[in-house]
Amino acid sequence: MRARAAMAGALVLTVLTGCSGSASDSGSSKPGAGPVDRAEPLVKLSMPSAYDASKGWDQKLSWVPQSVTTLPVTTVPGTQTVGVMQGASNGYTLTARSGSSGEVVWRSAPWNPPTPVKGAQGDSTTGEAAEIPDVMGFEQDGQRYIVAYAHGMRGKDALNEGVEVVRLALYPADASGSAVKPVREIDVPVSADPGKFSVQASGGRLLVAWGESGAFPRSSTAVDAATGKTTVYKDANKLLPQCEQAAACNSSRVMAATPDGPLVGMGGGGFGIPGRWFSDSIRPKQVNATTGILNSWNGTVYAAARGHVLAGWSTGGRYGRDDNAVWSVHDLRTGALTAQVVCDYDVPDETSSSRDFPVITSPDGHYLAAGPLAFDLKNKRGICLQGDGNRKTIVLASIRDDGTAYGAVRDDSTSSDTDAIPAQLNLRTVTGDPKVLSAGTELPYLTAPDGSGLFITRNANRDIVVSLRAGR
Repeated sequence: MRARAAMAGALVLTVLTGCSGSASDSGSSKPGAGPVDRAEPLVKLSMPSAYDASKGWDQKLSWVPQSVTTLPVTTVPGTQTVGVMQGASNGYTLTARSGSSGEVVWRSAPWNPPTPVKGAQGDSTTGEAAEIPDVMGFEQDGQRYIVAYAHGMRGKDALNEGVEVVRLALYPADASGSAVKPVREIDVPVSADPGKFSVQASGGRLLVAWGESGAFPRSSTAVDAATGKTTVYKDANKLLPQCEQAAACNSSRVMAATPDGPLVGMGGGGFGIPGRWFSDSIRPKQVNATTGILNSWNGTVYAAARGHVLAGWSTGGRYGRDDNAVWSVHDLRTGALTAQVVCDYDVPDETSSSRDFPVITSPDGHYLAAGPLAFDLKNKRGICLQGDGNRKTIVLASIRDDGTAYGAVRDDSTSSDTDAIPAQLNLRTVTGDPKVLSAGTELPYLTAPDGSGLFITRNANRDIVVSLRAGR
């Protein structure tokens, strides 16, 4: 896979924008065809030594357009299950496979998303990404699901305007059979241009947000997968009482939905779960309670993942940040500090819906990272991989349970068309011990508890190929 330096934080997703891949064609199944169960030669991949290139399986996604910002493949937390969505003339089907064996555990009956909104097809002449249905594995209160979701119009026809929704179809991850139907379908009313919505479950509950680009749009609705109950957050500025006391508090956002309520990031700084905890009471000792010329609350939520919150803190006091930021990881339910590190990586604007990099974790939750920030949560320490003027920045893409992490050297001095340099790290050490991998090495998109990894490439026909390879 050819990863471009300008997109180093989403290395494996560069294949979605049409860049060339190193994989050869693995078969000739037509667009919309189901999983390839017959024996065929495995796609040839150049991969890190932790993976066995001769063991695994491939699945082609011929229906996915050349330019998209999402990929309909997922793993299920705490399991070996891999879910992949395929397009077909009578809807979309979801296939669940078991880890490196590739055994098909179940397939769904055809699922019909709502009618795509105007402009959802994208524009191939300008490179504007298409909006497609997606899938996500998640866990709520010990029950694991795969959710298929899509944005579109419900009930739109010649006589009716219809209702704009994000439709969620919930499948038990441990289902069985060849025509599995969702246990629940939920339509969440939204109002969004193509691509300006998100679905995530980083806090233990589904959260649908819309109206802006980025991972955290301002309007949002929490969804309880077990009951189907929805909770609409009309104005996040009114969720935390500290917002009313702040000199400037606007553009607050719900960053995650949890069993205890919404995790709120206040637009002027500060964050917490209403009635549970607030950032001022859980901040690292070396940072001030307030910052900036308006004495705003210190602390910005970066994102949540696997029962934890990643946050950044200013150390510059009232007149700006003069020193490196403090980055910390906290227990999502209590706010308790788990690990921290000082790192010269800019804290995002509190009013922004975007983040430079996704938060990733190892399958067992031992390790957590976002771009150049990495944490060993069990040993309560962090590693800063941000460049220091001599050492170049390394951003992470995936982590194995054994602490092996993969990413790329980010060199902002080179052009955007320059191939990023793949790197491997050992997060069991205090520095990460980075080392460069051979040019052209494919990096895993996702990792599984059995040590296997998912790789994403494009074949000679520009089709996306999902390849799972066993760990050694």
